[in-house]
Amino acid sequence: MRRIFLVLMMGIFQIGLSLFLFPVWNRIMVNQQIGKTTQNFQSTIQTQPVETTEAGSNQERRQYARLWEAMQEYNAQLFEEGQIHLDSPQDYTVPSFSLKEYGLKEDVFGVITIPAIQVEMPIYLGATESHLAAGVAHLSQTSLPIGGDNTNCVIAGHRGWNGFPYFRYITDLKQGDRVSIQNPWETLEYEVAETKIIAPNDIEEIHIQEGRELLTLLTCHPYASGGKQRYLVICERVNQEEIYG
Repeated sequence: MRRIFLVLMMGIFQIGLSLFLFPVWNRIMVNQQIGKTTQNFQSTIQTQPVETTEAGSNQERRQYARLWEAMQEYNAQLFEEGQIHLDSPQDYTVPSFSLKEYGLKEDVFGVITIPAIQVEMPIYLGATESHLAAGVAHLSQTSLPIGGDNTNCVIAGHRGWNGFPYFRYITDLKQGDRVSIQNPWETLEYEVAETKIIAPNDIEEIHIQEGRELLTLLTCHPYASGGKQRYLVICERVNQEEIYG
């Protein structure tokens, strides 16, 4: 009887230990996968062939030229139409483009880096559950992360999930902190301008603002609250001359 009791207690202990260690183990695994995905993207875009595209009356050569043109047109159309589909949560999850149709082998479109909170994660198009688990996601019906006048790219991330922080420490960001977006063509530099706490349905706060070039980071708030509110970090594009003098 005593032996059965000891075996039972040992089993309970092992189960408890497994539950205790799961977040740690999961964080390590997710961190490794995110790091690998980030490195693969950065390696891939450095080895892609250059294509020719029409830029007005002149020809321009760049990687993924057809995708560049299509995304420029998409952003311009969003602004002109006033983001008429932004009030549909279901549309947030539908990727704006199928990247594989344009020559990218993976679903990753870029990498976001936030030095102040030690974040470096891949960016996916479309805020699906799988994309948010694998990194951060571009919120469809907002400007694509390629920069340009009259744009506001919204990047969504979990406020911590399954032991990995994602955007958990986003509230630590202060005015002036830098955020960079690496896409297939260049690295865009932004600076934190302001932060806001909004209701989940307050979509006006993530609209494009005429004459500005913005990047908005979005996550749930408060932490572990079930998403009662949204926390925004609004960043503005930094002029290249300001970065390099």
